Amino acid sequence: MSRVINPDSAGKDRTRLTKAIVLAIRELAKQTEPTAAARDLAAFIALALSAIAEGIDASVAAWEKRDYWVKADKFRMDWMWAGANAEKMKSAVLADDWGVIAMLLPQIAGKLGKVQVSDNHRLGKPWEGAYKSLKG
Repeated sequence: MSRVINPDSAGKDRTRLTKAIVLAIRELAKQTEPTAAARDLAAFIALALSAIAEGIDASVAAWEKRDYWVKADKFRMDWMWAGANAEKMKSAVLADDWGVIAMLLPQIAGKLGKVQVSDNHRLGKPWEGAYKSLKG
């Protein structure tokens, strides 16, 4: 019997979400005033960062099984910012505090500065309806 390979690993989800966050930040930078689309973009960033933070433990589980504790801890420390910024972003979006959102976006963009998204991406617009999801 052969191995069963899961094509939807936490690492692939994290890569897809980081690319979508970069796209959302680019779109949000084009917005001139807080509209429904801007709220969706900001809410999507909060939800995506939260999903990334939740997937960190699944990513390091294999390393911890092999006693690579230092590598696992370094990975957790490298991604610790995602959970903290997700909570800040979520509370700012729900409070409609665009000043805080404007302060958080450069920090998030700085952390994802190495992420490259091609012009021919197939991600679509995953942020549509995100504000409704965040409130519910």
